[in-house]
Amino acid sequence: MAPSKKVGKKSTTAPPKKGAASSSGPGKVAKADWKEGFKKKQAGVSDMTLLSTISNEAINENLKKRFENKEIYTYIAHVLISVNPFRDLGIYTLPILQSYKGKNRLETAPHVYAIAEAAYYAMNAYSENQCVIISGESGAGKTEAAKRIMQYIAEVSGQGEGDVAGVGGIGKIKDMVLATNPLLESFGCAKTLRNDNSSRHGKYLEIMFNSKGEPVGAQITNYLLEKGRVVGQIKNERDFHIFYQFTKNASPEQRETLGIQGPESYVYTSKSGCLDVPSIDDAADFAETLKAMNIVGLSQDEQDSIFRCLAMVLWLGNVQFGENEDGNSTIPDEGVTEFIAYLMEVDKDTVTKVLTSRVMETGGIGRRGSIYDVPLNVSQAGAGRDALAKAIYERLFQWIVDRVNVSMKPQVRHDHVIGVLDIYGFEIFQDNSFEQLCINYVNEKLQQIFIELTLKTEQEEYVREQIKWTPIDYFDNKVVCELIEEKRPPGIFAALNDATATAHADPSAADNSFVQRLSSLGSNPNFESRGSKFLIKHYAGEVLYNISGMTDKNKDSLVKDILDLVATSSNSFLQELFPDKVDPSNKKRPPTAGDKIKLSANALVENLMKSQPSYIRTIKPNQNRSPSEYDSKAILHQIKYLGLQENIRVRRAGFAYRNTFEKMVERFYLLSPNTSYAGEYTWNGDPQSGCAQILKDTGIAKDEWQMGTTKAFIKNPETLFALETMRDRYWHNMAGRIQRAWRNFLRYRNECASRIQRFWRSKKDGIEYARFRQKGHDLLGGRKERRRYSLVSMRRFAGDYLDVGGRSSSGAVLKNAAGLGPSETVVFSGRVELLKSAFGRSSKPSPRFLVVTNSAAYFLISSAKDGRISTTVERKVPLVTIRSVGLSNLRDDWIAFNTTASEEGDPVFTSVFKTELVAQLHKATSGSLQINIGPSIDYAKKKEKRQLIQFKKDEMVVRNDVYKSHVVSVGSGEPPNSQSRPAARRLPGVVRPITQGKLLRKGGPSTPHPSASRAASKPTPKPVSLPGKVAPSKPMSYETSTPAAKSAAPSSRMPPPPPARTAAPPPPPAKPDVPRYKSLFNFDGQDGEMSLKKEEIVEVKEKDDNGWWLVTKNGSEGWAPS
Repeated sequence: MAPSKKVGKKSTTAPPKKGAASSSGPGKVAKADWKEGFKKKQAGVSDMTLLSTISNEAINENLKKRFENKEIYTYIAHVLISVNPFRDLGIYTLPILQSYKGKNRLETAPHVYAIAEAAYYAMNAYSENQCVIISGESGAGKTEAAKRIMQYIAEVSGQGEGDVAGVGGIGKIKDMVLATNPLLESFGCAKTLRNDNSSRHGKYLEIMFNSKGEPVGAQITNYLLEKGRVVGQIKNERDFHIFYQFTKNASPEQRETLGIQGPESYVYTSKSGCLDVPSIDDAADFAETLKAMNIVGLSQDEQDSIFRCLAMVLWLGNVQFGENEDGNSTIPDEGVTEFIAYLMEVDKDTVTKVLTSRVMETGGIGRRGSIYDVPLNVSQAGAGRDALAKAIYERLFQWIVDRVNVSMKPQVRHDHVIGVLDIYGFEIFQDNSFEQLCINYVNEKLQQIFIELTLKTEQEEYVREQIKWTPIDYFDNKVVCELIEEKRPPGIFAALNDATATAHADPSAADNSFVQRLSSLGSNPNFESRGSKFLIKHYAGEVLYNISGMTDKNKDSLVKDILDLVATSSNSFLQELFPDKVDPSNKKRPPTAGDKIKLSANALVENLMKSQPSYIRTIKPNQNRSPSEYDSKAILHQIKYLGLQENIRVRRAGFAYRNTFEKMVERFYLLSPNTSYAGEYTWNGDPQSGCAQILKDTGIAKDEWQMGTTKAFIKNPETLFALETMRDRYWHNMAGRIQRAWRNFLRYRNECASRIQRFWRSKKDGIEYARFRQKGHDLLGGRKERRRYSLVSMRRFAGDYLDVGGRSSSGAVLKNAAGLGPSETVVFSGRVELLKSAFGRSSKPSPRFLVVTNSAAYFLISSAKDGRISTTVERKVPLVTIRSVGLSNLRDDWIAFNTTASEEGDPVFTSVFKTELVAQLHKATSGSLQINIGPSIDYAKKKEKRQLIQFKKDEMVVRNDVYKSHVVSVGSGEPPNSQSRPAARRLPGVVRPITQGKLLRKGGPSTPHPSASRAASKPTPKPVSLPGKVAPSKPMSYETSTPAAKSAAPSSRMPPPPPARTAAPPPPPAKPDVPRYKSLFNFDGQDGEMSLKKEEIVEVKEKDDNGWWLVTKNGSEGWAPS
């Protein structure tokens, strides 16, 4: 496409006023726009690398200014800082989204859409997987940012024009990706003291794209659902959203079959004292959840099974235990357990037994043991009930995630991935337990990724690449990660696992064991043991953890009784949630919750390190969720632990962009005339020198870039954007050239086509008329003398001579008079003279109008009445009633329609277009019309009275013919077998060359251009392969058994002399055991490669599929390209 302006519209400049100065010249400065004064003024700086003072206080002050000005987004280079506004600012509308499409971050204001655009553009432009890492504490807006990124990618990627082959449709994939937000929010988010929509699980969404940048599938990975929230929450918090949505908005059928009541009726949803949240509409959210279930492909049966499991969890919480005389637990209200048994489709007595007792087995390996039913006390029974409820909900949540992944699984190959990480934020509560330890551990791992990729790795890369720069000090939280996850020496998770292994009937004893094992960590500066609690100095602050109950939560295994209970259920969906089979011979310790979260966190880190990351660092402005409060002290703490100051220092001292020489050359070689020609890569040097040449030829200042040992480094992002702009302009210019050449070709082609069309139009109509005229001659069959006018070359059968079927007013009068319908097509119209008889005197011709359509012939007469002329239909003759037409064999113009019997008789009339009329009637009747030609015309004068009209030659009649008393006298005409005269030949015209278009030269294509000799003298650069790409030509060619003969064959053009008869020919050389090949051009090999010269013969020992062959020459081996 041709270059286009990005800003402004084309306008017409008014002529200057008389006397105005005209010294400004052509480069006149554009007039200032008065609307600029009404634009919103920017507060602070949008990119904090431009701060004059780099300190935590200066960062805080800048964020405060922007927050108070309703600007919640700020950059630190390519890192986005987001401050939660706790209100809708109207910045996520479709027009705003579209304004970020195709723009780099310097062209637009900071926004989460800019981060999404940068990731999507980088994926398409550089063919690299991308990921967006969103971090921050709970309530800082991570989930909202993730939703907006998915919204942007779904809007700008592909067009969604229906299904593609093998895929459910691009639009359908987008809808499913967006539908995962309300679905997983309902089942995985809850209201906490700090956040009304707090993620209580981690989610990593990977959107998969094809080579065109269109989404073809997606996958969700779930991390550590906070299942403890199912059975208990602190005051003024809520259970997961879905419980309140379901209990408030269940259908009457669900309330009947599942016993659903309001949330106040269930212990799990009511004991925290918070049933409603002002900012949450449970009814609307439930409708969105149901809609999302349908979009992701959940069937009605699957949805019913999900709600049945939710009812099981709710009713399990209503099971209350009492204490009998022996101190064992009992269930006073067995109606609840009976209803739970109905929901689980198991026996009610089995439910009661599982909830109030445990099966214990005694005996060792190789010995026969005994099985006992051990009754549980009230505390143990309550813990078992809660364990069953948590297990059902946790496995239900994982089933939903797996089912969504099945629906979004790509059906075709995907090329690239964009990942969006939405995971729980760092948490510090009054009472922190095992859940907070796991959540904060994952956040430590994410902080470590940020440090690795933005601080540590960057500085190490500068040293490795020998780049000049100033090092920056920073805190590396790797020591905190090792404190939690290390095995040797044992960290917190390892000590917790050892203590969990000793937890049997008394969890408090296992907790005490954990306290003792933590004493070995006392020497770690980031750890403090405080009796039944311990403190960890996280990157986000010091957190004090309560040890009570940690070992029991870490155990994370179901007792055999619960698994046996589910195994007896006739509900197939419930059994699908619990595929575990109890293996009594397996003595291996099952993985603990700590093992699972550590494995998941390491897998997440490994996955993220394979992609190019983009960062969004979210900040919570206050703890009250107020849209106007800015807690400077709390935000300053977040600025410190997020390391924003160090991040700014590294960015200001370092380089914004770097890439390998090969990638740089591959991306930007078009910008230098020394490395490209007509879009082809022509540089013959190494990639490093080619990259340096490109940067020099583009005019970039030397202090803006440095060359490392393997990579090129660009200091400012503006420089990279300038390179990208130049690259885009190159393609625009090339497209403009191609378009100009194509338009000139179209002009040339159109002119040629116009000449051909003019010639054809001048001949086409004549050909058609000539064919139809010849048909008229054939119908007469050489039986009638012809008039000379009928045989001239210009004679055309126009048909509608009165323009009845046209637009003229006279033709419209006749059409209206005849009353022609829309289905009737006029095939002939003309003036005729109809033979009319009068009482007491002989017949005589009378003028009439004849109109013939595809269905009838109309005779119209015009008469004067009251000074006005009116035209009426005198007679209508349907074509189906015309059996034949009668004509004489002389040159007269008389014709008769022989119709079926009627009172009016047969019409007889004269028409100068008789031959054409007969041809049109023959065509309109599909060839069924009979044509009678003879010395007389026989017709019916009345219904039962026939009459003959005789025809005789009279040379005294010079023109036309004379009718009198049924005798027509006519002179001699042209012979009956006469044909139309040939058309007159045109004078030969002058052939003019076609010279329209700027690229077409005067005089035609054969005229040589003056610059042709100069262009021929300048050699055209030959294209070579890009670094790392396959060579365009092959040095090895064909196999030969007689190299000497074949190498000499191309040089000898004369036939060989006859062989001497005196000497016998030498025997043929022996065929070599190893195939031998000849090199087609020189190859300069490096270490391990074989250098070859043109026409050199080598033996091939091995052929590799990667394009290299192992060859042997003079006893040495080496690799050569094939």
